[in-house]
Amino acid sequence: MGEQDHQGPRAVVEHAGTTFTIVGTAHVSKASADEVSELIRSGGYDAVALELCDSRYQNLADPDRMAKMDLFEVLRNGQAGMVAAHLAMGAFQQRVADQSGIEPGAEMKAALREAQASGLPVTMIDRDIGTTLRRVWRGVSWWQRMQLGSGLFASLLTRETVSPESIEQLKEGDVLESTFAEFAEQSEQLYRPLISERDRYMALRLMESMAGKGYNNVLVVIGAGHLKGLSSHLEGEPAADPVSERESLEQVPPSGRFLRYLPWVVAALVIAGFVIGFSRDTELGVKLVSEWFLINGALSALGSAIALAHPLTIVATFLAAPLTSLNPTVGAGFVAAGVELLLRRPKVADFSNLRHDVAEMKGWWRNRVSRTLLIFILSSVGSAAGTYIAGFRIFDQLVGG
Repeated sequence: MGEQDHQGPRAVVEHAGTTFTIVGTAHVSKASADEVSELIRSGGYDAVALELCDSRYQNLADPDRMAKMDLFEVLRNGQAGMVAAHLAMGAFQQRVADQSGIEPGAEMKAALREAQASGLPVTMIDRDIGTTLRRVWRGVSWWQRMQLGSGLFASLLTRETVSPESIEQLKEGDVLESTFAEFAEQSEQLYRPLISERDRYMALRLMESMAGKGYNNVLVVIGAGHLKGLSSHLEGEPAADPVSERESLEQVPPSGRFLRYLPWVVAALVIAGFVIGFSRDTELGVKLVSEWFLINGALSALGSAIALAHPLTIVATFLAAPLTSLNPTVGAGFVAAGVELLLRRPKVADFSNLRHDVAEMKGWWRNRVSRTLLIFILSSVGSAAGTYIAGFRIFDQLVGG
């Protein structure tokens, strides 16, 4: 049977007087897009619910939304890493689209278009992608964070061709799930926020906004990987308070006290090391301070250089990193990226071409927006490495002395 004749998996669930027809779609499939369009055109539904959050909906409705972001605000609010992760996943999507000729999320676009044409209300039921990423990040160990970060950027920045296996994974889940599929299969801490929590969240959104609200038949369009979980939640016992339970799934767990205070502890220990060094011998104190500035500044500047920062940005990073490491309220990455923005402000074309530029590895360095994000990230990593390497050097010389 050809793809055009394929009917995706479905489930029909009654909940609080509303019939939910849940269609499990493939996110890279023209057949799924056609199927969703035909269902809405049939006139059998009085509302549509989609596996989208508001930010992903905005990206679908306005593909050039990235071009309107204030990069300085992104840096100041500490969102550079999150934006870079979004771009990396977008790069994966763009390569899939270029290879397959089918834009991921085509079925969601089709559903939006047909629902608007039919005058049907549309509800976004998925949790915000940023919240999901933050819950993933806070729910795993530092070692798994390193694996996730390195795996994300190594696979999405260095692999120009997307494997057939990756495209098949994308058919079962969205780009978020496909990106971390390998890790999620091996870790309950990842599977829960990526898959099971979102199943529950979408069910709660349907209970809260559609069940018993006068809608008789609602078409729910989700990725096939969520069909079983969402159906079971709707078929189970009704939530006592869908709103409060949904809000609890939107909370981001706070970082541990140890991680919050660690930069301050390290800074205090380094300063104490300087004081002890000078109290023993002025020459030793000068040596400790010099090595601190050289190691910390050099490694942070190396990060900026790898990102192909402006020469003056590299110099500024070298000078700033040893000082910012002793003041955790200001990071070396913020200084480096800020200087880069002053020296080489992104042009309108950089924002307009951002989505396509980051689809290939060299585009991250060519585009001024993505390059600024790289400068922020790599100089921050260099400064962090320099802080601990230089810190251990200070400790070793004080103990050895």
